Amino acid sequence: MTRFLVLLCLTVGAFLTVLPALTKEPVTVVYIVRHAEKDLTPGLADPALTSAGEARALALRKQLQRRRPAALFTTDTKRTRSTLAPLAQATKLTPEVYDARQPAALAERIRREHAGEPVVVVGHSNTLLPLIEALGAKSPISEIKDSEYHYLFEVRIPASGAAVAKVSSYGAH
Repeated sequence: MTRFLVLLCLTVGAFLTVLPALTKEPVTVVYIVRHAEKDLTPGLADPALTSAGEARALALRKQLQRRRPAALFTTDTKRTRSTLAPLAQATKLTPEVYDARQPAALAERIRREHAGEPVVVVGHSNTLLPLIEALGAKSPISEIKDSEYHYLFEVRIPASGAAVAKVSSYGAH
């Protein structure tokens, strides 16, 4: 009987140790950035990154690869694909193309397919803030200027409750 009680106490103790991890709500974390610096030569339909942009893309890889994203999303332009390329290579993930004009569709896809996982989205100065709002968070800034490439938004979406966005920087400014 003593052996049974000891075993029972150990089992209950182990369960109580694991219980908080089992009951913790999963949080989806979406990292959102604008493409890195692009070639500003007039008349280019789909400009590539500058050397500063390539350096920023490497900084993005350094900052986010340890977050172990489950998915990478990019618009279908050279500058967004090139911004994400170093991270894609490091994580061995194939970036998925999304339509930046449909932020609600991407937000729904992220919630449905990547609940509880970190994902990375690369977009444009005029598409990031609408995406943050489509994910259910209030944007931490009111605008992104054409000359600003350093913002790194982190939107945390709990399984229940309101999403929250915060902003930091990455790369050189």
